[in-house]
Amino acid sequence: MRLTAPRILSLTAALALALPGAAAAAPVKVGFINSITGPQAPIGETMTNGMEMAVDDLKKRGIDVKVVKQDDMGKPDKAISAIEQLATGDDVSVIVGPYTSACAAAVAKQTEQYQVAEVIPAASKEDLTRLGYKWVFRTNAPGDVYAKSLIDAALSFGKPKSVAFIYESTDFGSSLSKVGKVYAEKMGLKVVADEGYQAGSPDYRSTLTKLKAANPDLVFMVSYVADAILLMRQSREIGLKPQAFLGGGAGFDTSQFEKEAQISTNVFSVTQWTPDSSPAAEDFNKRYTARFGKRPTYHAACTYVSIISAAEAAAKAGGDRAKTRENLATMTWNGIMGTVHYGAYDGFTNQNHVQMPVTQYQGGKAVTVYPPSLAKGAKAVYPFPGWK
Repeated sequence: MRLTAPRILSLTAALALALPGAAAAAPVKVGFINSITGPQAPIGETMTNGMEMAVDDLKKRGIDVKVVKQDDMGKPDKAISAIEQLATGDDVSVIVGPYTSACAAAVAKQTEQYQVAEVIPAASKEDLTRLGYKWVFRTNAPGDVYAKSLIDAALSFGKPKSVAFIYESTDFGSSLSKVGKVYAEKMGLKVVADEGYQAGSPDYRSTLTKLKAANPDLVFMVSYVADAILLMRQSREIGLKPQAFLGGGAGFDTSQFEKEAQISTNVFSVTQWTPDSSPAAEDFNKRYTARFGKRPTYHAACTYVSIISAAEAAAKAGGDRAKTRENLATMTWNGIMGTVHYGAYDGFTNQNHVQMPVTQYQGGKAVTVYPPSLAKGAKAVYPFPGWK
């Protein structure tokens, strides 16, 4: 029997009705490089949580996402292997991650080679979006914003004259402390100590004793979670007592650090996001807490937004990598982090513009204390009252 064009169309329509899924679009494939195991696993867990919430919310919007996960263990060589697999073996449309600056820097070079867009959720090294990469996008603020927010906050609370820096000798620690020192001196603060350390060491008391001898008004710390906790424990042991402890995000803005009330109380931390910043953020906080039994940190929020933007850009492009990159460069999103757009400013490219608030641990929780427009009447405890 000869099939006419109308007959073919009617048979196609009948088949679609008989098999509803046959006409559905294929899931968008998003690669996700994260520190699932290794020393950064506690933060990796929160990022996975944020990813899962994003996938669920995207499904409600009609976008089916297949996340292909890779564990970099916080190691750059593992991150390179991860992107090679995702870009060539799994043929994903876009990649979100990794977490650490060292891993993100390693992956950034590969994204240009494989021409697959990377959306960085939380790595702060300045150069990541200052080297003119076409395929690298960043949701979180770079290191200069971390430093500026913390130092501006301290200067608004009191009259500090000096600052000491202690930071892990990695891309993250070195980059953030470098811009911090430049900004501190610009603002008239004297840098009286500059101490890098090997991440994961069991004892920092000798380095902290050197800081104590310098008698700084401010102690600016840059660490991931395990070292953040140990540094503060040992600061308490040796009696280090500046006017303020300033935590450069990362390990200082985690539920693990928050729970260490003996050492976290009155510590300042800078953050990419707070749960009370908007109705959308409040809703995300409520749903996240109900689902995972703890508050979301900025790592979860930034990952959530990164997955949303990456998946929607890829879905609109039909999975095409080049069109996905174009969509990331031109689209705008509104949600739990306000308006998100990957644009160019101050030498950055494909960089989202983020205002970073400063929080302080008071009464067992993080309270926004700076800037005043976001603090909602909350007052900072300054100077540091001492150890109990």
